[in-house]
Amino acid sequence: MPVVAGRDAIESPYAWARLAMSLLLMTIGGSGMYGITVVLPRMQQDFGIARGEASLPYTLTMIGFGLGGIFMGRLADRIGIMAVVMLGAVGLGLGYIAAGLAPGLASFALAQGVLVGALGTSATFAPLVADTSRWFDRRRGIALAICMSGNYTAGAVWPPVMQHFIATVGWRQTYIGMGVFCIASMVPLGLALRRRPPVVATAAAATSAAPAATAQRPLGLPPNVLLALLCVAGVSCCVAMSMPQVHIVAYCSDLGFGPARGAEMLSLMLGMGVVSRLVSGWVSDRIGGLRTLLLGSLLQGVALLLFLPADRLVSLYVVSALFGLFQGGIVPAYALIVREYFPPQEAGARVGTVLMATLFGMALGGWMSGAVFDLTGSYRAAFLNGIGWNLLNLTIIGGLLWRASSLGLVRGWPGVRARAAA
Repeated sequence: MPVVAGRDAIESPYAWARLAMSLLLMTIGGSGMYGITVVLPRMQQDFGIARGEASLPYTLTMIGFGLGGIFMGRLADRIGIMAVVMLGAVGLGLGYIAAGLAPGLASFALAQGVLVGALGTSATFAPLVADTSRWFDRRRGIALAICMSGNYTAGAVWPPVMQHFIATVGWRQTYIGMGVFCIASMVPLGLALRRRPPVVATAAAATSAAPAATAQRPLGLPPNVLLALLCVAGVSCCVAMSMPQVHIVAYCSDLGFGPARGAEMLSLMLGMGVVSRLVSGWVSDRIGGLRTLLLGSLLQGVALLLFLPADRLVSLYVVSALFGLFQGGIVPAYALIVREYFPPQEAGARVGTVLMATLFGMALGGWMSGAVFDLTGSYRAAFLNGIGWNLLNLTIIGGLLWRASSLGLVRGWPGVRARAAA
């Protein structure tokens, strides 16, 4: 039987050690998101297929990753994070091996979508984020930011490592080797997460003067209504976020600077995103998730506006860096909000649902920006489309923040102090 930790384990040395293990697990498990992009040219050549067909496994991987996050989150709520991580380790490892042995595109895509995406990588994202949130209260924001940095770290570490082995021994042997490595490394790390987390109260339940019904109606709303609003906000902000991230390389090429400069800007953007993620985590511990999200979304809108007049190389580098610095903390804020206003026993499923919405927003925005460009022949309209979606996100989060402040549920607001004193 798993050991249940006591309340004194919150933010203990063990909690921080557990966070380090979660970060490592997410970094290893996140390889499933990036491996397919590295092997795509070799796999396309091996199977003798067109580029569009070769892109199908990536699409299925991302769909499986998003949907699997909900399933794995619910499963973690029921049976604990250790079993889910072990399942993910086996799923990811077998997925790599099956894809490496695949005789054709259909079997390769199936291995990527089901094993690598839905059963593998998904187990090392939303469930680990939800689990981390249960081990911290005062420093929950920075803890979530550190944990979710594993996703960006995976993108920085694994592509060059895998590319080296692909060039040396071939993509199939590299995939099989990755499968063996994932199982061998993730299973022991998963065993280290055996202890069950302590119960940490939500912000609503922790506010002594709040109405008794507040815990059942977070922010005065039915729980599923609040979750739906957060999902819509997640889609809208990530549609806006995807415009520069997905199309900056093509945008630079259209301006005559070449794809290499665009790739450098993307790397700079993601690097600053790690910095933003950590700084925003520190900030959110002081002002709460809702205000952190509102601030990040507002600054993201400013950066999108700055892209409109930026048509010189230096200005594009500067705006790309600012965009990364402004947007990196947005997605972790959603996980923090879920933990602030929903019961901890629902954390896995709720966090998984909201994070799936952000992934859907990235996928929708990447396609939509391209479609707008095809219709107008210019990325200016695509940037304006992103700004419009960002305004929708600001409207939703601003409304939720107003409700929270009126109920005295936002950390640091006068209403909280007044109600607590009463």
